[in-house]
Amino acid sequence: MKKAFIAAFAAAMLLTMTGCGNNKMIDTVYTFNYAYIKVGDKTVEGTVENWMDYSDSEQLQITIDGVTYLTSAENVLLVYDPKA
Repeated sequence: MKKAFIAAFAAAMLLTMTGCGNNKMIDTVYTFNYAYIKVGDKTVEGTVENWMDYSDSEQLQITIDGVTYLTSAENVLLVYDPKA
């Protein structure tokens, strides 16, 4: 009885949450080819050679034009452009 209730509740939640516009239930996009990084008073932007996030914090390590930046996720906009 308890398992049936949990299954029904989970199904109801999935149906409810899928009606949230274009919001994805599970985000699987991990490819970004362009970045904007706030560094002091300026913004560095360019093609991303590679990037890495740290699961235990909100830091990102991003390499653009051979320079590696370690910064807070608050200072970064990562973009995936399928045309690039």
